[in-house]
Amino acid sequence: MANTVIGNTIVIDGEITGDEDLTIRGTVKGKISLSASLFVENSGVVEADIETKHVEVSGNVTGNITANEKVELKTDGRMVGDIKAPRILIADGAVFKGNVDMER
Repeated sequence: MANTVIGNTIVIDGEITGDEDLTIRGTVKGKISLSASLFVENSGVVEADIETKHVEVSGNVTGNITANEKVELKTDGRMVGDIKAPRILIADGAVFKGNVDMER
């Protein structure tokens, strides 16, 4: 499976859809809808609602996440918004403000 990377200096304002893994190091505003995994790295800033299979957050996310499998907030991750996923991992040191829904 391919992995697309949005670089540190890239800013996208709009909607992203696709069937491959996506790594965000820059800024994305709008909506992200993937059938694969999303990785928000330390430098990544996302101001969007996210619908995907699996999300890993090491950067900043503002918006709601709906994941079919799992959401992981890493130690450096910061998120404001609601999470809906069957499995949620929040690492020690992560910052989270919002609601959690773990219904399948």
